Amino acid sequence: MNALIIPALNEAPVIGRTLNALPPGLFGCVIVADNGSTDATAEVARRHGATLVVRTAQPGYGLACLTAIAALPPEVEIVVFLQADLSEDPREAESLILPILENRADLVLGSRVLGHPDPGALLPHQRFGNTVATALIRWLWGFRYTDLGPFRAIRRTSLDALGMRDRAFGWTVEMQVRALQLRLRILEIPVAYKVRAAGVNKISGNLKASLKAGWIIVSTILKLRLQ
Repeated sequence: MNALIIPALNEAPVIGRTLNALPPGLFGCVIVADNGSTDATAEVARRHGATLVVRTAQPGYGLACLTAIAALPPEVEIVVFLQADLSEDPREAESLILPILENRADLVLGSRVLGHPDPGALLPHQRFGNTVATALIRWLWGFRYTDLGPFRAIRRTSLDALGMRDRAFGWTVEMQVRALQLRLRILEIPVAYKVRAAGVNKISGNLKASLKAGWIIVSTILKLRLQ
């Protein structure tokens, strides 16, 4: 069974549209991880078909993902992570899952850089941060990633083996570095990327928050190397 995890913070204006856009029958389990929303995110998610809504008392993208993972049913074999804001196309989840089903990969990353992001969707500081982080990974581990985008699919057994710990914005890069350390089979495929359909960008739309997230990402890479 495939499962979908959607971390969400104050996404009531768009989470319903995201859930409605999921390919029919692709996911046997859809978990929305409400990361401390003060709006009706949880209620809207339940109305639009989320299998389960879990809530974290503290903020943190990684914490939301960890909380959702802990709630996964044992029969789940592939886990997909998707943003709540429709910046990613939920229909492309099938393309992320297929290489795992065909036993060609353990981790499949949706690369916004390899795709064709809409004007204004991938901001200059996001591109710069991606370039710095992926260059650092390539220098330290010899593997060329193009993106740290959160849209991804991973084999459940591989996810469990990673031992993910990051509770904040180092989550995506921790997964990518740990995958290299465990020698997982990794594949990047191009995905579309759009300006969010509604609501507010919590990180990319705020320069101060973006700089903080960038520092966390670089720090996470260096910490994992030292370990």
